[in-house]
Amino acid sequence: MAPYLRRLALLVVGCVVLGVGVGLLLGADLGSDGYSTLVNGVAKSFDVAFWVANLVIGVLFVAVAATRKVIPGVGTVVQVLLVGVTVSVALDLLPSPDGVPARIAFLVLAFPVLALGIATYLGSQTGAGPAEAAALAWDPPVPFRWTYSAVQGGGALIGWLLGATVGVGTIAVILLLGPLVDLIARLLHLDVHQGASDVA
Repeated sequence: MAPYLRRLALLVVGCVVLGVGVGLLLGADLGSDGYSTLVNGVAKSFDVAFWVANLVIGVLFVAVAATRKVIPGVGTVVQVLLVGVTVSVALDLLPSPDGVPARIAFLVLAFPVLALGIATYLGSQTGAGPAEAAALAWDPPVPFRWTYSAVQGGGALIGWLLGATVGVGTIAVILLLGPLVDLIARLLHLDVHQGASDVA
């Protein structure tokens, strides 16, 4: 497969896998990721639709990352659109977990799926979505596994202060997802650290 087609395949597959992971996380109903908590908090606090808050915060995160030379690309747009569509489909298709054990199982399963999706789509080197771009903006000097935790943790804290709810899933995302993405990327020999795009 030509390098260009391989990168586009990594992007599309990664975004679909990421969307399924987000669907599992939301289906568990034990707390969303920190970025979504931030968006929800802003939406509640300013009485705007979730998608409006998501668009504004996403553009802000990507713009700040661009000042640190994490340049948006086709992957930035595809990530936002394709993950959103996949989450909607996943929530319709996945069974509703019945009881706490099933919800915990959804949460546990969500993490390797989320990490695989993030590592794969970032490995396409076609541009990063908002949360990942914000984390990549500070790597170096701080490794992505920790900057991602900081972005998720900061988002969760601000979102919570603005009225959004957090849960055990939120805390797990903050503590575990960044290191897990880093681990999977190394196992699959994917470079997730550039985050910029030369695919037009």
